[in-house]
Amino acid sequence: MERTMKKERVVVAMSGGVDSSLAAALLLERGYDVVGMTMRLSDETRAVEPDAPSSVEDARRVADVLGISHHVIDFTEIFENTVVDYFLDAYLDGRTPNPCVVCNHHIKFGGLLHAAEDIGAQYIATGHYARIDRDEDGVYHLRKGMDHDKDQSYVLYHLNQEKLAHIIFPLGNLRKSETRRMAEEYGLPVAHKTESQEICFVPNDDYKAYLREHRPGGTFCGDIVDSAGNVLGRHDGVAFYTIGQRKGLGIAASQPLYVTALDAAKNQVIVGAADAVYAQELIASDLNWTMWDTLAEERTVEAKIRYGKRLAAARIVQEGDCVRVCFTDPQRAVTPGQSVVFYENDIVLGGGIIDRVIS
Repeated sequence: MERTMKKERVVVAMSGGVDSSLAAALLLERGYDVVGMTMRLSDETRAVEPDAPSSVEDARRVADVLGISHHVIDFTEIFENTVVDYFLDAYLDGRTPNPCVVCNHHIKFGGLLHAAEDIGAQYIATGHYARIDRDEDGVYHLRKGMDHDKDQSYVLYHLNQEKLAHIIFPLGNLRKSETRRMAEEYGLPVAHKTESQEICFVPNDDYKAYLREHRPGGTFCGDIVDSAGNVLGRHDGVAFYTIGQRKGLGIAASQPLYVTALDAAKNQVIVGAADAVYAQELIASDLNWTMWDTLAEERTVEAKIRYGKRLAAARIVQEGDCVRVCFTDPQRAVTPGQSVVFYENDIVLGGGIIDRVIS
């Protein structure tokens, strides 16, 4: 008898949105053994329509249309301990967190990858707009998505060679306009579902209300000061301010003032003139390099200091467990807690968490 080749199994992280739903459809068409998994992350909701179908229900409806199995995996505890706690603690420490980066690292490409291995899957796939390829030497490259307006490679810099070998991004070569059109053609019931908001577990994207509810008593009023320590006003809590902020300071001054730094230890918000918001260098830690273990020598790159920010030319050099980033041109509102990600052309080299800003 002729032996039939066993299909490669791929677990698709199905959020109930159009992107992950189309990813499942494309992989099924390519001949994979597709299994849908929806991660239950939080009981919080930001839906403005209380009667709207849940993410789980939408994902299940898509799986039924495609004729694939669908499973729900409960990650609420690990999500609470790794993403939500980190999110709240960062704000209280005067830092601006990036929960998507942490979620991708620990949940999507951590817990979900292990769950996929447990059911014999060779790969996991998501609806991220990014690409992965492999060169002739067997090295995997993480690249920007072809749709630069939707490119999500910034939040994926933590991926390494071991993980990249087991990840598929089916939408990497598509534009968002094509995604919706193709979802219609496949008859997916979520083809016209609205885009998700920025922070999936924060109702109405109101992080201040969320912080007050989940860390009651964690914030205190304090002084707004200038760089010399002169008191100019009062703040409602360091956590409620961000670098570069101008509005809502409640200060009468002869020139516009901006938040230039947050000092949680002293419970102070530091303000200054517009030029004081710019920084020439930064120090980042918690590093990951996509193609190697450490940065062997100084390198000229393009750096992104926040999702949605433009790339900026910089020199980088690793100093122990940290990297020093020296920008060609000073950058506005470099913010501790956010990620800095390094690129060469469209290849992601790696990144880290901004710890310190140097004017």
